[in-house]
Amino acid sequence: MKNLNIITALLLLVSSALYATEKNDVTITGTVKGVNSGKIYLQKFDNKMFFSIDSAEIKDGKFEFNQKLELPELYGLTLNQPKSPLYVFLESGEIHATIDTARNYRESTITGSKSNDLFTAFKKQQDVKIDEFIKENPASIVSAYVLYRNYSYRLTPEEIEENIGYLDPSLHQTPYVAVLKELVGTLSAVSVGKPAPDFTSTNPKGKSVSLSSHRGKYVLLDFWAAWCGPCRQENPNIVKAYQKYKSKGFDVFAVSLDRTKEAWLKAIKDDKLTWTHVSDLKYWNSEAAKLYGVRAIPSNVLIDPDGIIIARNLKGEELHKKLAELLK
Repeated sequence: MKNLNIITALLLLVSSALYATEKNDVTITGTVKGVNSGKIYLQKFDNKMFFSIDSAEIKDGKFEFNQKLELPELYGLTLNQPKSPLYVFLESGEIHATIDTARNYRESTITGSKSNDLFTAFKKQQDVKIDEFIKENPASIVSAYVLYRNYSYRLTPEEIEENIGYLDPSLHQTPYVAVLKELVGTLSAVSVGKPAPDFTSTNPKGKSVSLSSHRGKYVLLDFWAAWCGPCRQENPNIVKAYQKYKSKGFDVFAVSLDRTKEAWLKAIKDDKLTWTHVSDLKYWNSEAAKLYGVRAIPSNVLIDPDGIIIARNLKGEELHKKLAELLK
């Protein structure tokens, strides 16, 4: 048994070492429909954000990248850096992209990557059960990615841990699984019944404000952003609840995941949000969002006057029912 454990440990080390610890050659060729010249950017995915790592000239509608990249991994191709790129799971070898710039690259195609083929097939499915998908594709980088990107905010810490167990050990050192493992501990620490971790951030006037300064009331810790459509749709519901219950001991402490102060302040004004607002303007790298394991917005945490978490992600009528129950 001892020898078996040693062998298993060695296999885990080898499989982990095989994952993207060295950069591999990849050639990306492509055509851009309707575009004869200009630049196209190759971007690296990190924490729901893309960062440009290279650019190529478009000549007669064609382009080419030759790079040493960490593989397999998710990258992006875009003609407009601020906009969301065409997602591409790259592998060693030659990849070809046919890019249609209309409708956010929706009609574009990628050939030469089995991982990208699997990701394309995944997006076409509905009501995918993540555990079944992983069991069918345990060693694919796509399984690790979709668990991280599409399911982490829907699952309990126990369910996340269980699904990590279905992944091949070769994926356990990927950045996606590293985030998921950390998330398991974070979500456990901020579950219902646990003390709400305190933090300090910056309000629109540049002053530091702490969550604990609102102790003594029922506080809705609300994570949102000006760019988030569902957040803006939910804001009128929170406004209604705030107006009804603020005199009875209810308050809102809003954390924005915006990138610019201008967009943040405009949304506050446009949506008539008259409660406390803070932001470090770090987008998905928001310190407060990380502290509370927030992987999708809108998201919220309801905290009682003693600083204990009593509910998470109350939206619509659920929020009003809970407040009516607490603040009769």
